[in-house]
Amino acid sequence: MPDLSIEVTGFGTIPAYYSPAQGVDGPAPGVVVIHEAFGLTDAMREAADHLAARGYNAVAPDLMSYAGSARCLVAIARSMNSGEGRVYDEIHAARQWIAEREDSTGRVGIAGFCLGGAFAMLMATQGFEASAAMYGQLPQRLESVFDGACPVVASYGGKDRSLRGAAAKLERALSAAGVEHDVKEYPDAGHSFMTHSEKDAPAWLRPVSRRVLHVGYVDTAAEDSWARIDALFSTALRG
Repeated sequence: MPDLSIEVTGFGTIPAYYSPAQGVDGPAPGVVVIHEAFGLTDAMREAADHLAARGYNAVAPDLMSYAGSARCLVAIARSMNSGEGRVYDEIHAARQWIAEREDSTGRVGIAGFCLGGAFAMLMATQGFEASAAMYGQLPQRLESVFDGACPVVASYGGKDRSLRGAAAKLERALSAAGVEHDVKEYPDAGHSFMTHSEKDAPAWLRPVSRRVLHVGYVDTAAEDSWARIDALFSTALRG
């Protein structure tokens, strides 16, 4: 479907991509898809389509639309550390937009990739019924950030040197908080193994992405991760 606009109180509108649930008779649960650091790319639209194919109304807001990408990334990074800022208002607006649709059950999950994976974890206590975090940076205050969180499913690549040990740390934090979870590290995968987003990186970053992050789609890991997401989302959003 074509891109649309979502109203964000106090900030005007932001563009977003919407992909309606397929194969569903009646209202469907929703999922807010949070993009990688490269913005709302075709790879992120494909991720929303993937969720729609599994029976979820998926909306992907463009969190980097209001300024140049560098300025947006700086602001988003600050918000990640501070726990406040415009990006949270935009995510909440996307959640409200999809929850209030006539074809929605009102139950909404969140799924984030890379940068979005970090926010999927941060938003797990912010009104969502389920969270899927793909190779996201771990939140600060890990010992308390998941108190009262919704169920979380998370996936990491063992070859991703930037997030070495993250899966084990997240597993311990979610267990300590008593949060239902499914955390898995795929030893043969690197960063961004679930999408074809390696082409979205600027040319100067690609050598580093290959050597340090081992960026690239890995079909076996991606398929297993999507199946785990659907299993947890089916229980939390449809059950």
